[in-house]
Amino acid sequence: MIRIAICDKEKDMQSYLSALVSEQQVDCEIRGYSSSEEYLADNQKFDLLFLDIKLQNPGDGLELAREIRNRGCFRKPLIIFITAYKEYVYDAFDVDAFQFLLKPVDEERFAKVFGRAVKQILTGDRQPKQPLVIQFAGASKAVALDSIYYVESQGHKVVLHMEGERLEYYAKLGALEQELYGQFFRIHKGYLVNLSFVDGYSKSAVTLSNGEKLLISKYKYADFVKAYLEYVAREHQ
Repeated sequence: MIRIAICDKEKDMQSYLSALVSEQQVDCEIRGYSSSEEYLADNQKFDLLFLDIKLQNPGDGLELAREIRNRGCFRKPLIIFITAYKEYVYDAFDVDAFQFLLKPVDEERFAKVFGRAVKQILTGDRQPKQPLVIQFAGASKAVALDSIYYVESQGHKVVLHMEGERLEYYAKLGALEQELYGQFFRIHKGYLVNLSFVDGYSKSAVTLSNGEKLLISKYKYADFVKAYLEYVAREHQ
């Protein structure tokens, strides 16, 4: 059984997330909390924590995550942030968040993220994937790989296409191709696609789960198919 905590000041959101979890047909025990104080006072151990970034005050969900990470206990939950505040997204990965979901919650994305979390819990691998660390607006930012649909080359810059936003910074697509090898594949001189978001493909285009279609080079097609099938096989082991 997987033990899950939902920490959100809104009771309706607690009930909604609990219902979404129940739909996934995984044997779970779920507890709800309205504040960080309530969560800490209960002193329970959980496998997974859905955590709102704004509980009583903006950012106090991050403080709760830091408190959890700094505790000496061996068993610490995977943390999935649920937030309407996109400006806190990058801070979320400074506390080793597994993933984040924006409000209103996309239920298809929820199912995918939850499935990945369950897989890590059941295999005993509680370490989140290392994020992509970039230099943006004069500071280092950590971007979760599972938040990037694809990377586009634009001159001396690249653009990270993510859920609800684009992030542009100076980098070379070739260097990112090497750094992100395994989860991403370069289907064209201008595109590096996240294999986890591939919804379909033909010899001329790759369709992503957000509906976008990207051109694929005829010289890349065979290698792309091989890489994609190997990725799917690894993810379903």
